[in-house]
Amino acid sequence: MNNITTSADLCSFIEKSPTQFHAVRNMENELLSAGFEKLDEKKRWNIRRGGSYFVTRNSSAIIAFRLNENEEGFSIVSAHTDSPAFKVKTNPEVTASGLYTELNTEVYGGLLMAPWFDRPLSIAGRVFVKNGDEIEERLVDFNRPLALIPNLAIHMNRKVNEGVSYSAQSDMLPLFAERIEKGRFRKALAEVAGCDEENLLEYELYLYPKTPYAFWGLDNEFFSSPKIDDLMCAYTAMKALINSKGDKYSPIVALFDNEETGSGTKQGALSDFLPETMKRLLNILGCDEEEKIMKKASSFMISADNCHALHPNYQNKCDITNKPRMNDGVAIKFSAAQKYTTDAGSASFLRTLMDRNNIPYQYFANHSDIPGGSTLGNLSAQKLSIPTVDIGAAQLSMHSPYETAGTRDTEALSKLFNVFLSR
Repeated sequence: MNNITTSADLCSFIEKSPTQFHAVRNMENELLSAGFEKLDEKKRWNIRRGGSYFVTRNSSAIIAFRLNENEEGFSIVSAHTDSPAFKVKTNPEVTASGLYTELNTEVYGGLLMAPWFDRPLSIAGRVFVKNGDEIEERLVDFNRPLALIPNLAIHMNRKVNEGVSYSAQSDMLPLFAERIEKGRFRKALAEVAGCDEENLLEYELYLYPKTPYAFWGLDNEFFSSPKIDDLMCAYTAMKALINSKGDKYSPIVALFDNEETGSGTKQGALSDFLPETMKRLLNILGCDEEEKIMKKASSFMISADNCHALHPNYQNKCDITNKPRMNDGVAIKFSAAQKYTTDAGSASFLRTLMDRNNIPYQYFANHSDIPGGSTLGNLSAQKLSIPTVDIGAAQLSMHSPYETAGTRDTEALSKLFNVFLSR
């Protein structure tokens, strides 16, 4: 694939995956089409060497793997499925002066608020439905412009361009309808879910932008889309697993939810999802206690989450010597505060792997006066202590509803994951 094709494939996946639930469901379908078997955490696993499998948790996290014939350890790529957004609250309808209906929402993750204004928005997520004596989970997507958060005209706030602080509760509520009858939202949701309103139980729903992805720049060197962070890493890793042909190390891709809110959930990087999955694999393979320790110690993890590219209008926000640029390759991330797990040893291993395979790379470090965010690598290490390196693609507008990255970097990530998972 050329650079545009690889990034277009990614953007097409993102367009079909407005929430983490949809992203995991779409990955499930691709894995099943590639011959992977789905496992259930609540049942015994019948797995064999040479087989390909996956397991999900909460419908929003997924671990997929191959068990190679001569497995000496595991090659693991971890990433996350969630992105910052506005989440629809329970009892969401808000009447505005008897004229309009707005939706009551709350912030999920550390999002940029301003870019959400004046942008066509839709709503997607999952609902639980009473179906006879059973409770059934269904994915829903209105899949059309359904709401919008209108900006306040400059005439009513002449100082808006001097900076403004937004209230999530009062400034960011999306306009949903002009009529004010109560219950219209729930009725519309039941229709999309394909159930009677009285059988609709609870839901987890998010606003998402209906802005289509775009390639731009003089040579189409950039692309913009929702949810580049972190579906750019998650999707390319899963595609690499499908194509993997490893021998000595069994490849695993672990995609967690709730990274944007700290990972402290049953489906987050701080959970037992990955450690318990690996424990089951080692037990089924007949490893004794010492062999389990040996195989873990022989394993390696790439924690994949995008980083900030140098911003051309805010160059002073970047580190003074490590200035990652879009399209300059995979960024290896360092942090003295251990926000990233990279150390000299894990970085040297990865550098050598990329040098041997002509994969471009660069370095990322935060400006020393501007603490950066952490990611899932240092959190998962608390549950599974193996050598790990943090990497990502350099991007702009992180945590905006419409982010920007470099087309060549999608190819660089894809190549790295293919080489690593097939080593």
